[in-house]
Amino acid sequence: MKKANTAPGALRLNYKRTALIGFAFFGILLLWQVYDSWCPTFLTDIFARNIYEMSSAELKASDPEKILNVQWIVGIIMACDNLAALILLPIFGNLSDRTETPIGKRMPFILTGTFVSAVAFPFIPLFFHYNNIVGMVIAMAIVLLFMMMYRSPAVSLMPDITPKPLRAKANGIINIMGYFGGAFATVLGLFLVLSNYINAPVAERNLWTIELPFIIASVLMVLSALVLFATIKENKVKEEIKDELALGERLAAVETPIDDDAPMSKANRRMLLAILGAEFLWFMSDNALGTYIGNYVIYHLQSASSATMVLTILGGLASVIGFAIAGGIAEKIGRKWTISMGLAITFAGLVIMCFVTPTGRAVGARGEFAFPSLLYAVWVLKGFGMALVHNCSFPMVVELCSAKKIGRFTGYYYAASMSAQTITPVLLGLVLNASLAWRTLPVYAAILTALSFCVFTGLVKNIRAAKVANVTGLEALDSGD
Repeated sequence: MKKANTAPGALRLNYKRTALIGFAFFGILLLWQVYDSWCPTFLTDIFARNIYEMSSAELKASDPEKILNVQWIVGIIMACDNLAALILLPIFGNLSDRTETPIGKRMPFILTGTFVSAVAFPFIPLFFHYNNIVGMVIAMAIVLLFMMMYRSPAVSLMPDITPKPLRAKANGIINIMGYFGGAFATVLGLFLVLSNYINAPVAERNLWTIELPFIIASVLMVLSALVLFATIKENKVKEEIKDELALGERLAAVETPIDDDAPMSKANRRMLLAILGAEFLWFMSDNALGTYIGNYVIYHLQSASSATMVLTILGGLASVIGFAIAGGIAEKIGRKWTISMGLAITFAGLVIMCFVTPTGRAVGARGEFAFPSLLYAVWVLKGFGMALVHNCSFPMVVELCSAKKIGRFTGYYYAASMSAQTITPVLLGLVLNASLAWRTLPVYAAILTALSFCVFTGLVKNIRAAKVANVTGLEALDSGD
C-alpha cells in the first residue's frame, strides 16, 4: 500500500460550515427524487394514452406486454435529459472556474439555476395532466438545463473551501444534508400516492395529487439556495482558510504532486481514467434501478407506488449511516477499499433482488398485490453500499487537480455519471422490450456492478494521505465562521 510522501499536519474540518454547504445538496436531491420517482411513470402513462388511446392502468389490465413496449421511448426521453447534462455539466463547471464576482465563483450559477428550475418544475405535472406531451418534455428540458447550471458549481463549492484530506468526511456531511431533501420528497410520495392517480379513470384524476410535490419541491429549493447564499460567503471563506488549503495540497493522496504549469502526470491520468471508468459502470447500474423502479413496482410487482417511497426511505436511512461512517472507514483502510466494499455490498443486494417475484396476495380495493418484504432488505444493502461508493469517489477525482480546476474535474466526474445515465435508460429499455420480462432489471444492474468492482479494484491504487489532526465537538462547530 502506497502512502503519500508528506509530513503530517494539522487541519480542521468545520462541521457547521460544511453542513451549511449541504443546503445546495438538499435542493439537488429534493428535485431529483421527485423527478426520478414520478417522471418515468408520467411518460409511461402519457405515451400509453397517445399510442394506445388508454391509460397505462387500463393497458396493464388488458395487455401488460404493451407497457414494456413503451419503455424504450421512456428510456430515450430520460436519456435525452442526461445527454444534455453530459454536455452542459463540464461546460458550467469549467465556466465557474473562470468566473470572479463579488459573491464568488459558484454562487451566481447556483442562484440562477435554482430560481429558473423552481419556476419551471411545477409545469411538468400540469402538462402531463392535460395530456400535452410537447409541453411536458419542454418543461423537463428547461428544468434539466438550469439544474445543470446549478449542479456542477454547487458540487464544486465543497472542495473549494475544504482541504483535500478532509473532503471524504465533508462529502459525507453534505450528502447527509442532501438525503434529508430526498427523504422529504419521499414522505410527500407517501401521502400523495402516484399509483392512486395512475390507477384512477382519467376523468377522475385529481391534478393536485401530482402537482403538490412539485410545488413544494420548488419552494424548498429556493429556500435552500437562500440559506446557502446568506451563510456562505465564498470569497471571504477562501481568504480566511488559504493556509489550510495550501497545507491540504501538500498532504494530498496522489502519486505525483499537482502542478498547474505542467501537464497531468501519467500516473495521475491513469488513476483518473480508472476511477471514471468504474464510476461509469456503477452509475449504469444505479441509474437503471432509479429510473425503472417505480414502473417495476407498479407494473411488475403490481404493488402500490407508496411501497417505492418506503423503499426510498429505508435506502436513504441506510445511506445516511453509510455517509456518516464512510470517512472514518476511509481513514483506516483507504478510499479504494472503502469503495470496493460498497460495491461488493451492493452486488450482494442485487443478487438477492434477482429472486424477488410478485407476491400474488391482493390487498386494497384496486387489486394491488402485497409488496415483497425481501426488497426492503435489498434497498438497505444498496443504500448503504452505494453511500460508501459515492462518499469517497468524488473526493478521489478532485484530489487529482488544483484549486484552479475543481469545477473542470467536477465536470469530468459528472460527465462519467451522466454518460452512463444517458445510455442506461435506452439500453435497459431495449432489453426490457426484447425480453418482455421485468426480472431482467436486477440481472442487468448486478452484472454492471460486478464489472465496476473488477475495474475499480483492479486498476485503482490505494494511495493514502498523511493523517491529519481534526478538531471535534463544540470547537469544530464554532471554528472558522
